[in-house]
Amino acid sequence: MFAVSELLDLGKTIAAELFNGAEYPWDVLDKIKDFILTLGATLPESAFYHPAEDVWIAKTARIAPTAFIAGPCIIDENAEIRHCAFIRGSAIVGKNAVVGNSAEIKNAVLFDNVQTPHFNYIGDSVLGYKAHLGAGAVTSNVKSDKTLVSVKMGDSVIQTGRKKFGAIVGNEVEVGCNSVLNPGTVLFPHCRVYPLSSVRGVVPANAIFKDQQHIVPQRD
Repeated sequence: MFAVSELLDLGKTIAAELFNGAEYPWDVLDKIKDFILTLGATLPESAFYHPAEDVWIAKTARIAPTAFIAGPCIIDENAEIRHCAFIRGSAIVGKNAVVGNSAEIKNAVLFDNVQTPHFNYIGDSVLGYKAHLGAGAVTSNVKSDKTLVSVKMGDSVIQTGRKKFGAIVGNEVEVGCNSVLNPGTVLFPHCRVYPLSSVRGVVPANAIFKDQQHIVPQRD
């Protein structure tokens, strides 16, 4: 029901091997840190700077002098880390991805060509190829009552066993400005989320999320 291959294009990330054996995409969240340390040690010095013990930055990446980057972290080729971006660690930023002004990334995988360009928070989440978060859109990764996060799809409920889990955002998803992806949100590929939305549960592929009661197919 939540196969990795149905949500994410593993040919569009340096972290493909992280997902090996994962039953659900969120199973990788506990493994990101160690994976970065293992993969980073294999990255060629000809292509990556190694400015700190646990940070690897592609030489083609563009890093604003005001950005803060904590390890472990890998920033892949041609990524852009803009003014006052805050990478808190355990983060993989894909090729051609954008982490923008005042965006904060923590324990997350951003696939290639992801855009989080303005005032976004991405925590304990995975964003698939070409996913785009509008200005102010965030992943909320902890429930207000601090109970464990579940994923709900209709009458089905999957217990993740996790206290911290934001969202799985599939390939080429568009999330409107100032939307909140509540803990345990799963957005299948090519869906669209209206601005100012509060999203819970699962949004199917090629759907438009207008509000929780109105999730409709996209028109051709």
